[in-house]
Amino acid sequence: MKGAVCEDISDLQEIRLKMENPQDIFSSNGGCVRDIVIEKYLVESKESASHVQLACSMQHCAFPLDGNELCIWNTEDPSHQLLILRGHHQPITAMAFGNKVNPLLICSASLDYVIMWNLDECRKKVLQGLVPRGTVMGSLLGKVLCLQLSPDDQVIAVCAGNKILTLDIETQAVLAKLQGHLGPVTAVEFCPWQAGIIISVSEDRGFKVWDHCTGSLIYSSSVLSAYPLLSLFIDAGSRQLVTGCADGQLWIFSLMDGHHYRRVARVDLRKKTETFFTRRVKSGLYSQPEESWLPSTSALGKGEQVGVTFPILRLAPCDLSRVPHSACGCLSSENTQCLWIGSSVGLFVFNPANLEVEAALYYKDFHSLSIPLAGSCALRSHFADGKALCLLASLFGGKIAALEVDPAALVVAQQCPRVEQGLSVPASSCVLPTSPLYLGIAKEKSTKAASEQQRAKRNIMKDQFLVFHSKIKSSGYASAPHLTMFSPKTNIKSEGKGPSRHRSSCTWEAYAVDCTVPAKPGPRVTAAPARTRVCCIQYSGDGQWLACGLANRLCLVFDASLTGTPAVFSGHDGAVNTVCWSHDQRWLLSTAQDRTLRVWSARRTELAPLLDKDMFSKPIQSAQFYYIDAFILLSSGPEFQLLKYHIDTCKDEIKRYKQRSKSKLVCRLSLTDAGDVTCLSAVNDFYSHIVLTAGRNRTVEVFDLNAGCSAAVIAEAHSRPVHQICQNKGSSFTTQQPQAYNLFLTTAIGDGMRLWDLRTLRCERHFEGHPNRSYPCGIAFSPCGRFVACGAEDRHAYMYEMGSSMFSHRLAGHTDIVTAVAFNPSAPQVEISSDYLPVLSRTCLKFLGRTIEAVQDPRHFLHLLNSWLPLKNGSVSVMSRPVALEMFKS
Repeated sequence: MKGAVCEDISDLQEIRLKMENPQDIFSSNGGCVRDIVIEKYLVESKESASHVQLACSMQHCAFPLDGNELCIWNTEDPSHQLLILRGHHQPITAMAFGNKVNPLLICSASLDYVIMWNLDECRKKVLQGLVPRGTVMGSLLGKVLCLQLSPDDQVIAVCAGNKILTLDIETQAVLAKLQGHLGPVTAVEFCPWQAGIIISVSEDRGFKVWDHCTGSLIYSSSVLSAYPLLSLFIDAGSRQLVTGCADGQLWIFSLMDGHHYRRVARVDLRKKTETFFTRRVKSGLYSQPEESWLPSTSALGKGEQVGVTFPILRLAPCDLSRVPHSACGCLSSENTQCLWIGSSVGLFVFNPANLEVEAALYYKDFHSLSIPLAGSCALRSHFADGKALCLLASLFGGKIAALEVDPAALVVAQQCPRVEQGLSVPASSCVLPTSPLYLGIAKEKSTKAASEQQRAKRNIMKDQFLVFHSKIKSSGYASAPHLTMFSPKTNIKSEGKGPSRHRSSCTWEAYAVDCTVPAKPGPRVTAAPARTRVCCIQYSGDGQWLACGLANRLCLVFDASLTGTPAVFSGHDGAVNTVCWSHDQRWLLSTAQDRTLRVWSARRTELAPLLDKDMFSKPIQSAQFYYIDAFILLSSGPEFQLLKYHIDTCKDEIKRYKQRSKSKLVCRLSLTDAGDVTCLSAVNDFYSHIVLTAGRNRTVEVFDLNAGCSAAVIAEAHSRPVHQICQNKGSSFTTQQPQAYNLFLTTAIGDGMRLWDLRTLRCERHFEGHPNRSYPCGIAFSPCGRFVACGAEDRHAYMYEMGSSMFSHRLAGHTDIVTAVAFNPSAPQVEISSDYLPVLSRTCLKFLGRTIEAVQDPRHFLHLLNSWLPLKNGSVSVMSRPVALEMFKS
């Protein structure tokens, strides 16, 4: 059956149509932002279209009028004339535009027919005074909730009930009938890069992947939510599937080959929106009276939005490349591909890279908009001017409105205030005279000469009288010897077994920037007794040594190749939670739960005590060397301290009981809200004035020690307190771009990892493909800056590439939670790439290539512990068996 009729233009007078003037909207930074949203048209229909699939193309909008009439509006037509197509006898339930511009097709469906229209031919026939006709693709197929045309406009997918019919547009033949859903199919999409693949979502709360050429089911997901899935979008750039459900949950899955449709992230749109506005309220963005149109200043404070869900009605691409960087300064060029989320309460710009809401527009807060609550939505971006066309159908009543939204103006109006001074991790200016760093350096220069003179005086042996008589009998020492007792052997060749542990015969090479990810495990080496947790690890700067802290109060130092016996550092009375190498690899710093900080000589495994537990009321959470070993940074309680230290390396056997190593407090800084510091991070490989801290209130605070104060605060950095900050420090074996050193990672339990840029204080990417719900797991940057590693609770280590939110490798082999990871800074020295990355679990130290296994037998542990005790002056340090057994039990 073919046929359709078109009403005369004169009959359109009974349609109520109005055009709104744009309003001026002011942002809090004082700039005037015009035309954020304009209501172009408002149509009053006799029947509601709240649950009808609306359609938008580059220049056209399609919506049902009075139930069974198809109305087409051309946004570029200066006369604003509407084209009404008639052919359905039942109310229209779905419509969709084709993907080609010439010819431009549109398909409409109702209970009686599915009709395909060629708009160019219809418009020509109307101008000629003829009746345009459409092509009936099928009849009596049932209630159609969704239509979708293939990228080449050759096939159309018709979702009728719980089945999907694929029809050939040219022959109107049924190509396949796909059955498998348990509820009505609500959305369907064709895969852009795989011909013949379509993906569908349904009210049965799952999605399915089909091969419509063969009619077979490829993949069926489990039940994702308690609410039906309503929308679907396939991102060809990142090859991800995004689906939204009725309770405001957004699910993202990977469609890459070999990923097996693994889940990338799950996002709660309501919580993300609350976080979005909370950050701006705390930053003072909504403090002026002009922003009454912004919803969150009163709603969040009074709890008006508590329990409100945001049904995700439609998903569409959003390009923010037109956002002026000079005006906004918050979006990087790599993070401009976003998503439009059309909900019943508003429009949201969502960034799939960092899983954050970039902008939010609530219908009820713009008084010029006639629809405060939408029941159906359609979105399409204009590639010419970057603006978006939004078609809304009221949830209650018959109003249908066409909106024009400028995403660039919306994002600029809701941006956070820019950082006044340009923050940079590499020092870009000289140390100020008022800086605490300047005081420490000046004192070091003034005392350096005096300390060298005192050291020289102590090394000079003074002549002392042996007896008190004025005359003594010669003992013959002054005369020449009559017999040669022995002759010294001076031609001994060193075999590298001297006391110095830092002697190395390796050849220094540059780090292989294009190296592959290590993925194959190797043999195992014993590390710690059973039930002993490995708390932390760190490589030395030259990549020759690996230090780890254990829960049994010991610090171990392994050779990077894991050959030979490790050095044991014993002296703490609690679990060791921090180990840190100095820049020159001479000293090893460790902190423990006993509130002590120890500095060890890495060459002689000797202790140089600096700080006792009486100096701190709370355990030291983090500690490290800073400013190329000039200072020590540590955090305890609500503050962090900058210490100037001196370690005495002179040996005085007579006064060895006297402690000559000392430290002095240079400055003490507290967080803005006086909360406890959970972790801190600073660069020690080069001069940097920046110190990053995290607090219990889920904030990340940036301190500039050149100014001696707080420089910026990132509110709501995670949903839980941050337990580790990791900076992109690179290594001595590779060079990165100067801007790359401004990147840093944060991680929190249950919230994955976030990549931040210090210059913009924005989250650039969110990694949450690894399970981490209840235990703090470590993270690490690769020296080349291309990869990120993290531990997980499923006994795996995960590897991410910086350009993707989905993990690239999952490294197996552990028997417990992986708690810490570390990259070797000199990886090219090892031929096999699987030796580059060591990973720690709770009971074993895992090297890709070698693993330190747990010890199950106490006797084995005693034998191993005796083998670990270092040789000193030809003698073996002895540990009693009861002490060792007690240590094993603990």
